[in-house]
Amino acid sequence: MIYTVTLNPSIDYIVKLDELNTGSTNRVNEEYVYPGGKGINVSCILKELGHDNTSLGFISGFTGEYIVKTLEEKKLKTDFIKLKNGFSRINVKIKVSEETEINGQGPNISDEYINLLYKKLDKLNQDDILILAGSIPSTLDEKLYENIMSRLEEKNIKIVVDATKNLLLNVLKYKPFLIKPNNDELEEMFGVKLNSNEDIVKYAKKLKEMGTVNVLVSMGKDGALLITEDNEVFISDVPKGTVKNSAGAGDSMVAGFISGYLSTGEYDYALKLGAASGSATAFSYDLAERKYIDKLVNEVSVKRF
Repeated sequence: MIYTVTLNPSIDYIVKLDELNTGSTNRVNEEYVYPGGKGINVSCILKELGHDNTSLGFISGFTGEYIVKTLEEKKLKTDFIKLKNGFSRINVKIKVSEETEINGQGPNISDEYINLLYKKLDKLNQDDILILAGSIPSTLDEKLYENIMSRLEEKNIKIVVDATKNLLLNVLKYKPFLIKPNNDELEEMFGVKLNSNEDIVKYAKKLKEMGTVNVLVSMGKDGALLITEDNEVFISDVPKGTVKNSAGAGDSMVAGFISGYLSTGEYDYALKLGAASGSATAFSYDLAERKYIDKLVNEVSVKRF
């Protein structure tokens, strides 16, 4: 079974306007409501690609109930821990000529509930895949991902981590199966400016030397680059399309990569399906549908670098 962890799920409220005038009333032209959070996005795309999985994390209040209800309507399996306080956050995404986001804070999560999450994760075994995606809420110990991986270290579980800077760097000693920084995050980690694919390969290999098994670097319109466990380097391009929604594209790439790897065991195909899945979401208003991913995968080329 594949498990995703979303520590701070959300309802994403997306509105489109011709223009945004602060200090006055604005009328929206279009509005959409989706369950959000990086792990949830990964779960949705995995399900779309035919892989059953279970969403873990914390939900609270009426918003948490909506998140679970919506996912269950999509036939996704959930095993969230329900908090007694607060409510799951609401993120507002305002789309005009530029995109503005207002992200909610979410409820406090006590050690009691963290221990409940640990107990769920303790049941995983070497046949499972665990995906830790997104930031750790400020109310929690920033070492939470490290603590989870340390706890599971002897079980040989394939763990994927999609997080930023120190959250990512600090888990490398536990040898995650896959990490997925983007090129900007790679620059931030090492305090450098990456001017070429050769530069990206150089610093991605440093992450591999620090412990991770595979490194997948998303590069936006320039595609994606993969350093495999055997130090093979693959690079993909991206299909043609109009970007409508950047949110969730990276999560979709992670899901597509895992799907491709599980289906074939081939890293080049995993990269191909990952790039297609990320692009399909970027070219859609919501997370991508299977038929669109299937179309775009034939438009992505992967080559050794």
